[in-house]
Amino acid sequence: MFTIGDFARHGRVSVRMLRHYDAIGLLRPAHVDPAIGYRHYSAAQLSRLNRVIALKELGFTLQQVRDIVDEKVGTEELRGMLRLRRAELEATVEAVAARLVQVEARLRSIESEGHMPTDDVVIKRVPAVRVAELTATAASFDPQDIGPVITPLYEELFRRLDAAGITPTGPGVAYYEDAPEGGGAISVHAAVQVSAPPRDGDDLRILDLPSIDHAATIVHRGPMDAVVPTAQALAHWIDGNGYRSTGYPREITLECPENRAEWVTELQTPVVQV
Repeated sequence: MFTIGDFARHGRVSVRMLRHYDAIGLLRPAHVDPAIGYRHYSAAQLSRLNRVIALKELGFTLQQVRDIVDEKVGTEELRGMLRLRRAELEATVEAVAARLVQVEARLRSIESEGHMPTDDVVIKRVPAVRVAELTATAASFDPQDIGPVITPLYEELFRRLDAAGITPTGPGVAYYEDAPEGGGAISVHAAVQVSAPPRDGDDLRILDLPSIDHAATIVHRGPMDAVVPTAQALAHWIDGNGYRSTGYPREITLECPENRAEWVTELQTPVVQV
């Protein structure tokens, strides 16, 4: 038998935690001295403790942990709980990874301040183009808010185009506007070039995007989560060359292989001379 202190050391937990588990009935001592109240644990109880800690670290509540280790949860229900928790953890990992990409992009912007590239910026006229699109609202123009909105929009757009028998005829065109509700919200338009007749149905909208007489353009290479340095290089060029932007940039997807690091996207910002 172990004292509570020895058992805590062997189990790599705190004495306070063991006392709490005792109080809620999750892990009772094997023996309690009736005279002085000292708790004693057996080596066999390390197995239960290990299961408790593992389940707790997976994110289960202590009540769920108790039900599982006391076998009040059936095998199939446990499998379902573990699958759900796995999906939640995978989503968290993906979100953190995306956030790290954005942090790295901001760092690159800071590191490149004072020597922004200018040779890649081109002023040109962008002709009108017919697109099919779906629209949704993002909380802001920050990549971390745009990404989770535009990605499923494109997935649904291509699904609906396929169902309608419409084949894209050119690259994807993402464009943005201030949302009617204000507060910094953004209307996100996920579009792709098509040659089908215009339509304004509930399931799909086909329209002609107007031309841009003067667009300051630059090519971004890599995932759009990391677009900040490229977008800010373009902003520096616009400000330093006597222009003013008049709207959000369009994003023309020139290449989008499976490896997002190999994406090629042209940013087209409408500008006027000042």
